[in-house]
Amino acid sequence: QVQLVESGGDLVQAGGSLSLSCTASGSFYSTNDMAWYRQAPGRQRELVAAIRSTGSTNYADSVKGRFTISRDNGKNTVYLQMNSLKPEDTAVYYCNVETWAHGDPGYLEVWGQGTLVTVSS
Repeated sequence: QVQLVESGGDLVQAGGSLSLSCTASGSFYSTNDMAWYRQAPGRQRELVAAIRSTGSTNYADSVKGRFTISRDNGKNTVYLQMNSLKPEDTAVYYCNVETWAHGDPGYLEVWGQGTLVTVSS
């Protein structure tokens, strides 16, 4: 079984920065694509940023130039550096990691429990 543990959510003023991390643990062979999603109250969950095993990345238009996703394969960890935060960035942030767990036929998606980011104006 694979678990994702997220950390880094906090209350920050507009214009500030936060760094989120998400670490996979448990019995698995490897990880593949990793991503961060967010869900604001009353809104659907949306993709914020993703990073493939090759290192290529893509971002939502709303965060381009402000957020940076990265990964450390040795630590099975994905990071999200968030700069120039805006009140509209307020949401619960979830990490999503494709893992190949022992006993599974291939990669399956695993979700973290979510970490709250609140940006005050």
